[in-house]
Amino acid sequence: MKPLTEREIRSAFVNCTKGEAKRLSVPRDLADRPWDDLDFLGWRDPQAPDRAYLVMPSGQGHVGVQLRSSAAGSSQTRRSMCSMCVTVHTGGVSLLVAPKPGKAGKQGNSVGAYMCTDLACSLYVRGKKDAGVGGRLRESLTLEQQIDRTMTNLAAFIAKITA
Repeated sequence: MKPLTEREIRSAFVNCTKGEAKRLSVPRDLADRPWDDLDFLGWRDPQAPDRAYLVMPSGQGHVGVQLRSSAAGSSQTRRSMCSMCVTVHTGGVSLLVAPKPGKAGKQGNSVGAYMCTDLACSLYVRGKKDAGVGGRLRESLTLEQQIDRTMTNLAAFIAKITA
């Protein structure tokens, strides 16, 4: 992924107002991100732990979505699999929910998916971040195919949000 500027990030959001996009917490370490190993940019809001954001490349530039996670509960210690990158975590997968844009979102319609809590799917797939014992299953797919699967899953999630 090519490095993104704060302006590019803020202008990519589709499920929040321009004012909300202007106020959201953009990572301060954009220059230090491992852009060559990222397929999308995902981060948690350090000021609001239940908020997360995701920006991915699309045919029209970039598309960004704001996400919310459920409150931490006792299910945090179970082994779960990320539905995007197929990484298994103990307590490292969260249900992230995105409101739909426009009128549908104002009526409370949303789309959710179980994803790596830290949104580091790209790094887990590439083996740059360790999910622990049994985190990455042995697969016959090549690394490129695993990356393609992750991005296809993510694009399908974004398509459900924007539909």
